[in-house]
This record gives sequence, C-alpha cells and structure tokens, in this order.
Amino acid sequence: MNQRFYSLDVFRGATVCLMILVNNPGSWGQIYGPLKHAPWHGITPTDLVFPFFLFAVGNAIAFVMPRLEAGGDAMFCRKVLKRTALIFGIGLFLNWWPFVTEVNRIVEGSTEFQKETIFKGFTWIDYTKDKAGNLVETIRGVRIMGVLQRIALCYFFASVIIYYFKPRKSFFIALVFLLVYWMLCYIGNPQDPYSLKGWFGTNIDKMILGESHLYRGEGIPFDPEGLVSTLPAIVQVIFGYLVGDYIQKKSKSVDMQLQVDRPASGNPGMYQMLTGLFVAGVAMLVTGYCWDLSFPINKKIWTSSYTIYTCGLATVTLATMIYLIEVRNQKGWLSRFFDVFGKNALFVFALSAFLPKTLSLIKLGDGTNPWNWLYREVLVNIPGSPKIGSLVYALCVITLMWAICWWMDKKRIYIKV
Repeated sequence: MNQRFYSLDVFRGATVCLMILVNNPGSWGQIYGPLKHAPWHGITPTDLVFPFFLFAVGNAIAFVMPRLEAGGDAMFCRKVLKRTALIFGIGLFLNWWPFVTEVNRIVEGSTEFQKETIFKGFTWIDYTKDKAGNLVETIRGVRIMGVLQRIALCYFFASVIIYYFKPRKSFFIALVFLLVYWMLCYIGNPQDPYSLKGWFGTNIDKMILGESHLYRGEGIPFDPEGLVSTLPAIVQVIFGYLVGDYIQKKSKSVDMQLQVDRPASGNPGMYQMLTGLFVAGVAMLVTGYCWDLSFPINKKIWTSSYTIYTCGLATVTLATMIYLIEVRNQKGWLSRFFDVFGKNALFVFALSAFLPKTLSLIKLGDGTNPWNWLYREVLVNIPGSPKIGSLVYALCVITLMWAICWWMDKKRIYIKV
C-alpha cells in the first residue's frame, strides 16, 4: 500500500496480533475476563478481534479491486477463486492436522477408558476402540468450518458482490443480508430465536456439514463459524471495503500527498475525510446499540446488530489511527511492532495454529511438550494469580511470532495467500 495508508497496515497487523494473543493462553482455565469471549449475548474486547480482521480484509479489497476490474472477468475469477480455495484449504488442513488422534479404549473387564494415540491418516471421522480392539466410529470428526474458512467464504462472496454490483448497490445488498438474517432467525424459531439451543442455524449446519463435523466447544454440536452465520459476516467485509473505497476516493479528490516527515495537520481534505469516517462510525455504533434491544449483540451467532456495532467501532478505530499516524505523524515502536504482523497476516496466523499442534507430537512426559514446556515448567510458578503466568505465556507466543514476522520483513519475504 502507499505510504499514506500505512495506518491500514498497522490496523490489520494489530488485529492479527490480538487474534494470536487470545488463541494462545498458557491455560484455557486461567484467562482474564477481557481475553474471553462473551458467554452468549454481549461483547468483550476479544469479540472485536475477528470482525475487525474481516473489516480489514474489506479495506484491502478496496485497493486491489481497481486492478482486478482492469484485468477483466477471467482474471478476477481466477484470482478470487484461487485465493478462496487456498485460505479455505489451509483452514481445513489445520483442523485436520496432525493426522494422529487419541482414542478412548475400553479397559478389559471394566467400563473405564484409557487413551491411546493412533495414526489416523486422512480419516474424516474419529474413532473409539471396543474391548476387542476394533475401531468403532464416533460422532466426532474433522471440523469443516473455522476462522480461516469463514475468512475465505466472506472474501469470496464480498468480492463477487463488489465486483459485479459496485459500491452503491453493494451497500444495499449488505443491508438486505442483515435484515434477511434477522428475519430468518426469528422465523426459524419464534419462541426462542436467539438462544444456543433455539438458534435455527444449527439444524441447517447439521444437515449440510454433518453433526460430526461441527464445533463442540459449547457442549453441544454448534459451530460459531458455521455456514448460516457467515451471511452477516459477509457484510463485515463489504462495509470494510466501502470504508476503504471512501478513503481511497477522498485521497484522490483532495491534496493529500503526505510524506513520512511532513505531518498533514494543516490539510483540510484529511480532516474532511476523518470527519466522514467518525460520523459514519458513530452512526453505526448507535444503530447497533438500538438494534441490540430487539436483536441481541452476539458474536457466536454473528447477529446483525453485532455486525453493525463492530463495523462502527472498527471505523472509529481506523479513523483514530489515521489521525494519529497520518495527521499527527506519530509513528513509533508500537506502530512498527504491529506493522510487521500486517505484512504477513494470514501466514503468521496459520503458523500460530500449526506450531502448537506439531510440537505437541513430541512428548516430554506428564503431558508436557516443547510448545507448552515454558508455561508448565516456568511461568505457572509466577507468584500471584495463575492468570498472570497464562497471560505472560501468551505474550511470549506473540513475541515469537513477531520475531518471525520481523525476520521475514527484513528479508523481504511476504507470503501472500
């Protein structure tokens, strides 16, 4: 991106950094409240991370779309389909990896189970062993959906809508998506439309994906990145594109030739653009709060009110970063820290999921492996709340990922998916 949009790189890098932070605590049982997802309705800082990243994906589309449009339909389809397949495939691979699993084997002469690790290859369904040692299918299998898979689908559908319908019509299509999703939630179960067990989307996900391939972190088959709740998430990317498109067009219509060493504090065009962003962001925040009264803000079923609210907060946050970085020229160690994450965003996120699973194959005894050794043997002994050691471990993971990204940036290695 052009230097004058350096803040967009920092914004994207910060979201990736926070995604890694919340996904890698020392212990899932020892997490500070702000680093947890809301139990159901409501929102925490952690619930902002994923929608902010999708919003950043939309920002990026705004800067590559002119080139795709110039290349014609064939080039657009080839590039978008290739990128969608790669991102989705990487996400599915990470769910599947490392192709070994711990199965429960029934102990002879009792009803107790003992764990046994087997190589499952590319097995699509997990297994249990019976008394005779035969493998028996369970209802648990490889999860099909996930964070990267949702990013892939949102990127694909948002790109197609933007390419063929242009900004104005894309905005109205996004609004229709939000309203239709609200209507479907209510029609799907008028008595209890917004609860974990009452939400209509789970039955559709079961029918299409299969119950054995859904996430079970809520205690029942329910996927927070399922197919149905992807519909409003697509709007997150479209709104991110619209904001990026607005920034790009405004920068061309006024004198905004910024230099690294020349702040834009006296540039009226910049303040006009920032005013527009702040007004739009606050309007979406208010709309999200009002909509919450009838359609609760909820990340796990990605409600329309949640989409509007997080888009508003992302817009205000981005406008603030543009003001600080571009207008006030406050480029310091923090912006440089996040910047390197943004340059290899999807790669480092995938790496942060791949390394723990891979290193967990190396057994050091008593459940310890090279990935969790630091926490289990050192950081867990930090005096005070156990949450401190868990947080310090997550910060260590961030430091490791940053060091890798910094080295890649120094070597000008940028892995574009």
